[in-house]
Amino acid sequence: MTVAVFCGSSSGNSVDFVNATKELGKYFAQNGIDIVYGGGKVGLMGTIADSIMQNGGKVYGVIPEYLKDKELAHETVTKLEVVPGMHERKALMAEKADAFVALPGGAGTLEEIFEVWTWAQLGFHTKPCAFFNINGFYDKLFEMLENMCEKEFMKKEYFNKLIKTDNKEELLKAMQNYIPPKKKWD
Repeated sequence: MTVAVFCGSSSGNSVDFVNATKELGKYFAQNGIDIVYGGGKVGLMGTIADSIMQNGGKVYGVIPEYLKDKELAHETVTKLEVVPGMHERKALMAEKADAFVALPGGAGTLEEIFEVWTWAQLGFHTKPCAFFNINGFYDKLFEMLENMCEKEFMKKEYFNKLIKTDNKEELLKAMQNYIPPKKKWD
């Protein structure tokens, strides 16, 4: 299985984010899970890539030319692909991935996981989408999503199909046993 990981180019303000990311990378590698990610060497992006490689896993990076030119590329990953821009990056990552996981991050992390989650709702793919919720990082976001369901801007079934956990074993099991929801317009 190859998992697309979306996460911060920052490490955040707590060592817990880094430590949990290292542990997840180790766990993925020990369980034969490779990742495709944004190709950076900084922040949680670099942490997850390094952890997986240090534990024998494979890491595929996809980075826009602009960011590579800023010397942010992780040149020692298993394979690094340089693409023209962000649209190509996300499309290639989605193509390579069997599942999607968001770790803590900023606006870019949210944009990436929300896009693939929207694609799942519309039936463009049937792959699991997950939030690895370190220290309750996404709890307030989940409250907002619950509000969207309560106000009937989103069907509860799509929220319920999101994998939401801070436990690496639960995360992997949920991704492996995932059953997609019906397409939005069926």
